[in-house]
Amino acid sequence: MSENKTRPELPDHLAGNPRSPYFVEECFEYQIGIRLNGKERTDVEEYCVSEGWVKIPSPKALDRRGQPILITLKGTVEAYYV
Repeated sequence: MSENKTRPELPDHLAGNPRSPYFVEECFEYQIGIRLNGKERTDVEEYCVSEGWVKIPSPKALDRRGQPILITLKGTVEAYYV
């Protein structure tokens, strides 16, 4: 039997960290794609479509808890299911 699950609509603001108030577990059952200024990004940790920014982890810098520091990039954000 094939199961037809409808994908939940992607929120305006979504974070990949389960400790964030913007984390929505149902959205992560499917693969999500992010475009920033027309360029595909695979390293996005958090995004906001209406405000036009994404946050990506710093390659080397860590905070005091050992988590990567997030860098904010601004532009036109598109979120979609792959």
